[in-house]
Amino acid sequence: MSDSSRRLLTLRRLVALAGLAFATTLYRHLVRPWHTSWGATTAERRSSLPGDELLDDALAQSTRAVTIAAPPGEVWSWLVRPGQSDFYGCDWLGNFVGTDAHSADRTLPDEQTLTPADTVRLAPTEYFVSPPVTTLTVRELDAERVLVLQGFDGGTWAFVLEPIAAETTRLLVRSRAAPISSRAGRLLYFLVDEPAHFLMEREMLLGLEARARRTPPDS
Repeated sequence: MSDSSRRLLTLRRLVALAGLAFATTLYRHLVRPWHTSWGATTAERRSSLPGDELLDDALAQSTRAVTIAAPPGEVWSWLVRPGQSDFYGCDWLGNFVGTDAHSADRTLPDEQTLTPADTVRLAPTEYFVSPPVTTLTVRELDAERVLVLQGFDGGTWAFVLEPIAAETTRLLVRSRAAPISSRAGRLLYFLVDEPAHFLMEREMLLGLEARARRTPPDS
Protein backbone atom coordinates (compact mmCIF):
# COMPACT_ATOMS: atom_id res chain seq x y z
CA MET A 1 0.00 0.00 0.00
CA SER A 2 1.36 3.38 -0.99
CA ASP A 3 1.91 6.24 1.47
CA SER A 4 -0.97 8.20 -0.07
CA SER A 5 -3.31 5.23 0.32
CA ARG A 6 -2.29 4.83 3.96
CA ARG A 7 -2.88 8.52 4.61
CA LEU A 8 -6.30 8.32 2.95
CA LEU A 9 -7.24 5.26 4.99
CA THR A 10 -6.10 6.96 8.18
CA LEU A 11 -8.08 10.07 7.30
CA ARG A 12 -11.20 8.01 6.66
CA ARG A 13 -10.81 6.29 10.01
CA LEU A 14 -10.37 9.61 11.78
CA VAL A 15 -13.46 11.02 10.07
CA ALA A 16 -15.46 7.91 11.03
CA LEU A 17 -14.30 8.16 14.65
CA ALA A 18 -15.10 11.87 14.75
CA GLY A 19 -18.56 11.20 13.32
CA LEU A 20 -19.19 8.46 15.87
CA ALA A 21 -18.02 10.71 18.70
CA PHE A 22 -20.29 13.52 17.49
CA ALA A 23 -23.31 11.22 17.16
CA THR A 24 -22.67 9.75 20.61
CA THR A 25 -22.39 13.20 22.19
CA LEU A 26 -25.53 14.40 20.41
CA TYR A 27 -27.51 11.38 21.58
CA ARG A 28 -26.22 11.51 25.14
CA HIS A 29 -26.80 15.22 25.73
CA LEU A 30 -29.82 15.99 23.53
CA VAL A 31 -31.75 12.98 22.27
CA ARG A 32 -31.62 10.75 25.36
CA PRO A 33 -32.55 13.48 27.88
CA TRP A 34 -35.53 14.33 25.65
CA HIS A 35 -36.92 10.82 25.31
CA THR A 36 -36.28 9.79 28.92
CA SER A 37 -38.32 12.77 30.16
CA TRP A 38 -40.86 13.06 27.34
CA GLY A 39 -43.86 15.10 28.45
CA ALA A 40 -42.61 15.44 32.04
CA THR A 41 -41.63 18.63 33.83
CA THR A 42 -38.31 19.04 35.60
CA ALA A 43 -40.08 18.78 38.96
CA GLU A 44 -41.82 15.56 37.93
CA ARG A 45 -38.60 14.08 36.64
CA ARG A 46 -36.80 14.83 39.91
CA SER A 47 -39.64 13.83 42.23
CA SER A 48 -39.81 10.59 44.19
CA LEU A 49 -42.61 8.33 42.99
CA PRO A 50 -44.17 5.10 44.29
CA GLY A 51 -42.05 2.10 43.35
CA ASP A 52 -38.73 3.93 43.50
CA GLU A 53 -37.94 2.20 46.78
CA LEU A 54 -38.10 -1.23 45.14
CA LEU A 55 -34.84 -0.70 43.26
CA ASP A 56 -32.02 1.25 44.89
CA ASP A 57 -29.30 0.96 42.26
CA ALA A 58 -31.14 1.46 38.97
CA LEU A 59 -29.10 1.37 35.79
CA ALA A 60 -31.30 4.06 34.25
CA GLN A 61 -34.54 5.90 34.93
CA SER A 62 -37.13 7.59 32.75
CA THR A 63 -40.13 9.71 33.71
CA ARG A 64 -42.75 10.46 31.07
CA ALA A 65 -46.12 12.11 31.40
CA VAL A 66 -49.32 13.09 29.64
CA THR A 67 -52.29 15.26 30.61
CA ILE A 68 -55.64 13.58 29.97
CA ALA A 69 -58.97 15.39 29.72
CA ALA A 70 -60.76 12.79 31.85
CA PRO A 71 -61.14 12.13 35.59
CA PRO A 72 -58.81 9.60 37.26
CA GLY A 73 -61.53 6.93 37.36
CA GLU A 74 -61.84 6.83 33.58
CA VAL A 75 -58.08 6.74 33.09
CA TRP A 76 -57.78 3.99 35.69
CA SER A 77 -60.31 1.76 33.93
CA TRP A 78 -57.93 1.56 30.97
CA LEU A 79 -54.75 1.44 33.01
CA VAL A 80 -55.57 -1.63 35.11
CA ARG A 81 -55.74 -3.87 32.08
CA PRO A 82 -52.27 -3.44 30.55
CA GLY A 83 -50.65 -6.46 28.99
CA GLN A 84 -50.33 -8.39 25.77
CA SER A 85 -53.50 -6.91 24.28
CA ASP A 86 -53.19 -3.36 25.55
CA PHE A 87 -50.38 -1.32 24.07
CA TYR A 88 -52.98 1.27 22.97
CA GLY A 89 -51.61 2.15 19.57
CA CYS A 90 -48.21 0.46 19.58
CA ASP A 91 -49.39 -2.94 18.40
CA TRP A 92 -46.99 -2.74 15.48
CA LEU A 93 -43.97 -2.81 17.80
CA GLY A 94 -45.36 -5.66 19.89
CA ASN A 95 -46.21 -7.67 16.80
CA PHE A 96 -42.81 -6.93 15.29
CA VAL A 97 -41.30 -8.96 18.12
CA GLY A 98 -44.07 -11.55 17.96
CA THR A 99 -46.23 -10.72 21.00
CA ASP A 100 -49.52 -10.77 19.04
CA ALA A 101 -50.71 -7.43 20.48
CA HIS A 102 -54.27 -6.22 19.87
CA SER A 103 -55.16 -2.99 21.66
CA ALA A 104 -58.59 -2.82 23.25
CA ASP A 105 -61.13 -0.16 22.28
CA ARG A 106 -63.41 -0.48 25.28
CA THR A 107 -63.28 -1.40 28.95
CA LEU A 108 -65.29 -4.03 30.81
CA PRO A 109 -65.75 -4.42 34.59
CA ASP A 110 -64.56 -8.04 34.65
CA GLU A 111 -61.24 -6.96 33.12
CA GLN A 112 -60.44 -4.55 35.97
CA THR A 113 -59.54 -7.05 38.66
CA LEU A 114 -55.81 -6.54 39.24
CA THR A 115 -54.63 -7.06 42.82
CA PRO A 116 -51.17 -7.00 44.45
CA ALA A 117 -49.03 -10.02 43.47
CA ASP A 118 -51.02 -10.59 40.28
CA THR A 119 -49.11 -11.33 37.09
CA VAL A 120 -49.35 -9.13 34.02
CA ARG A 121 -48.50 -10.98 30.83
CA LEU A 122 -46.73 -9.13 27.99
CA ALA A 123 -46.59 -12.00 25.50
CA PRO A 124 -48.35 -15.30 24.76
CA THR A 125 -47.49 -18.26 26.99
CA GLU A 126 -45.95 -20.02 23.98
CA TYR A 127 -43.66 -17.06 23.22
CA PHE A 128 -40.09 -18.04 22.41
CA VAL A 129 -38.79 -16.15 25.46
CA SER A 130 -39.54 -17.84 28.80
CA PRO A 131 -42.51 -16.49 30.82
CA PRO A 132 -40.49 -14.87 33.65
CA VAL A 133 -38.96 -12.49 31.12
CA THR A 134 -42.31 -11.59 29.56
CA THR A 135 -44.34 -11.11 32.73
CA LEU A 136 -44.56 -8.41 35.39
CA THR A 137 -45.81 -8.63 38.96
CA VAL A 138 -48.13 -6.11 40.59
CA ARG A 139 -46.19 -4.73 43.57
CA GLU A 140 -48.42 -1.81 44.54
CA LEU A 141 -51.98 -0.92 43.65
CA ASP A 142 -53.97 2.03 44.98
CA ALA A 143 -57.19 2.35 42.97
CA GLU A 144 -57.35 5.43 40.73
CA ARG A 145 -53.95 6.54 41.99
CA VAL A 146 -50.99 4.12 41.72
CA LEU A 147 -50.03 0.97 39.85
CA VAL A 148 -46.49 -0.37 40.26
CA LEU A 149 -45.25 -3.36 38.26
CA GLN A 150 -41.92 -5.16 38.66
CA GLY A 151 -40.04 -7.52 36.37
CA PHE A 152 -38.16 -10.69 37.26
CA ASP A 153 -34.85 -8.76 37.18
CA GLY A 154 -36.06 -6.10 39.63
CA GLY A 155 -36.81 -3.37 37.10
CA THR A 156 -39.94 -1.34 37.86
CA TRP A 157 -42.71 0.33 35.86
CA ALA A 158 -44.88 2.75 37.87
CA PHE A 159 -48.05 4.57 36.78
CA VAL A 160 -49.16 7.47 38.96
CA LEU A 161 -52.41 9.39 38.45
CA GLU A 162 -52.68 12.93 39.77
CA PRO A 163 -56.00 14.84 39.47
CA ILE A 164 -55.30 18.42 38.43
CA ALA A 165 -58.93 19.47 37.87
CA ALA A 166 -62.39 17.92 38.15
CA GLU A 167 -62.15 16.42 34.66
CA THR A 168 -58.39 16.36 34.09
CA THR A 169 -55.71 13.87 35.13
CA ARG A 170 -51.95 13.97 34.96
CA LEU A 171 -50.52 10.52 34.29
CA LEU A 172 -46.86 9.99 35.20
CA VAL A 173 -44.99 6.87 34.14
CA ARG A 174 -41.62 5.99 35.63
CA SER A 175 -39.42 3.15 34.42
CA ARG A 176 -36.35 2.06 36.38
CA ALA A 177 -34.01 -0.45 34.80
CA ALA A 178 -32.24 -3.07 36.89
CA PRO A 179 -28.42 -3.13 36.90
CA ILE A 180 -26.70 -5.12 34.16
CA SER A 181 -23.31 -6.62 34.97
CA SER A 182 -21.90 -7.04 31.47
CA ARG A 183 -20.66 -4.14 29.40
CA ALA A 184 -22.24 -5.63 26.27
CA GLY A 185 -25.56 -5.96 28.07
CA ARG A 186 -25.50 -2.32 29.17
CA LEU A 187 -24.64 -1.20 25.64
CA LEU A 188 -27.54 -3.25 24.25
CA TYR A 189 -29.88 -1.71 26.81
CA PHE A 190 -28.97 1.89 25.99
CA LEU A 191 -28.84 1.44 22.22
CA VAL A 192 -31.81 -0.91 21.71
CA ASP A 193 -33.99 -1.58 24.75
CA GLU A 194 -34.30 1.98 26.01
CA PRO A 195 -35.22 3.60 22.64
CA ALA A 196 -37.66 0.75 21.89
CA HIS A 197 -39.30 1.18 25.29
CA PHE A 198 -39.68 4.90 24.60
CA LEU A 199 -41.45 4.23 21.30
CA MET A 200 -43.79 1.75 22.95
CA GLU A 201 -44.48 3.85 26.04
CA ARG A 202 -45.09 7.07 24.11
CA GLU A 203 -47.61 5.39 21.81
CA MET A 204 -49.22 3.69 24.79
CA LEU A 205 -49.65 7.00 26.63
CA LEU A 206 -51.07 8.77 23.60
CA GLY A 207 -53.39 5.86 22.84
CA LEU A 208 -54.57 5.64 26.42
CA GLU A 209 -55.12 9.40 26.49
CA ALA A 210 -57.27 9.26 23.36
CA ARG A 211 -59.35 6.36 24.65
CA ALA A 212 -59.94 7.78 28.13
CA ARG A 213 -60.85 11.16 26.67
CA ARG A 214 -63.40 9.91 24.18
CA THR A 215 -64.77 6.74 25.74
CA PRO A 216 -66.58 6.41 29.08
CA PRO A 217 -65.79 3.24 31.07
CA ASP A 218 -67.80 0.06 30.53
CA SER A 219 -69.04 1.29 27.14
